[in-house]
Amino acid sequence: MIWSVVWIEAIVFTALFTAMVLIPALKGHPEVGVHNCPPEIQEEYFKTHERVPTAPLSGRTVALKSTGIVLFTALLTGGAILAGADSFWDGAGFAALLFVIVGAWDTFFIDWVLFAHWKIFRLEGTEHMDKAYSQKWFHVKGVLFPGSLFLVIISALTGAIVALIC
Repeated sequence: MIWSVVWIEAIVFTALFTAMVLIPALKGHPEVGVHNCPPEIQEEYFKTHERVPTAPLSGRTVALKSTGIVLFTALLTGGAILAGADSFWDGAGFAALLFVIVGAWDTFFIDWVLFAHWKIFRLEGTEHMDKAYSQKWFHVKGVLFPGSLFLVIISALTGAIVALIC
């Protein structure tokens, strides 16, 4: 592995993930991520907006998460190969490392700082819910599960594809 490439890719991947989360919010479509919000925020939002399925196993949520798995696996596989991965363990380790970095960034900065303190990123009609947006434990639980499940799936898929290609 070429570690300088790994760190550059970690920065790029974090920037891409941040854009994927923030652009819908800034373009007036924060509801795209409503399934990632605490239940009390969802309930307040759906008082004045059309309800969409947000349960973890709803078709909408499964489709969004599955699309994310495919997209992230493809990006991480390409990144792993660029960084010199040439085995299952190199690919899986690369994917896991970047997944942990992005997960930490998402939790500790995007969720705990931006969404907790900047009302511009909040769902319409929930701007007043400072306490609900500041729930640190809710976001940590999300990283632990299902985040750890996604880490295992994406890392295994990335490692397997790297092993097949290289």
